[in-house]
Amino acid sequence: MLPLTNDLVFFDLEATGLNIVQDRICQIGLVKLFADGSPAEEMEMKINPQVPISEEATAIHGMTNEDLKNAPTFAEIARDLYDYIGDADLAGYNSNRYDVPLLQEEFYRAGVYLDTSRRRLIDAQQIFYRMEPRTLSAALRFYAGKTMENAHDALADVRATVDIFKGQLEMYADAEYVDDDGKVHHPFTDMDAVAAFCQDDRFLDATRRLKKGPDGTPQFNFGKYSGQDVAAVFAKDPSYLKWILSKDFSTEVKALVKVINEQRRSG
Repeated sequence: MLPLTNDLVFFDLEATGLNIVQDRICQIGLVKLFADGSPAEEMEMKINPQVPISEEATAIHGMTNEDLKNAPTFAEIARDLYDYIGDADLAGYNSNRYDVPLLQEEFYRAGVYLDTSRRRLIDAQQIFYRMEPRTLSAALRFYAGKTMENAHDALADVRATVDIFKGQLEMYADAEYVDDDGKVHHPFTDMDAVAAFCQDDRFLDATRRLKKGPDGTPQFNFGKYSGQDVAAVFAKDPSYLKWILSKDFSTEVKALVKVINEQRRSG
């Protein structure tokens, strides 16, 4: 039995996007654990977000605005949800950075204040990251069984990285990786496969200011036009290109937006 002195509600949200202020909840799932040892309760609700669900979000959770048109709005279920949570502590995965603040925003809009100052906030992701740190020295211990010496000395760090990579190739030689689409990969058969495995093709630049849209077209990943087609933005707001070129963006970003704009004008 968990050492609970207060009820504990684990919850997860699916939403229209990742912006805590602008996006809205589409679905909430909850598991309530009771301090008195009573059987756990589960609850799930679909919610009409009343704003467009982004294509990226639909690709993740599969819900569209059409699917949710007959679901209740958050305002309609807010009081019942608040009463269900009661005085319980809150828990989730990456919940302190995303789910809790997003839920608070929805409650605020519905005229309900979700006070977290007297609740324990449990985030399983933070436990994972702190207990299994993703540092160079931790990786060296895990993959090569060695202790890091002279950390943050450039040559010592790169020697450690070589040992880590050798250990990874040995540990995962026959490993399979199943991607989000259910496709099975063998990432460590050769260097081409390793390089492909390391590549995050969602983004067009190293600073992740530009990303690929659902149809592969470049989109902004920052600012007031986040999620919008780059070429379309430049067509309606040419000054935005000038602003990017005058600000502290990477050389790569500036080169890419120039090319995109030139292609737009010539196309």
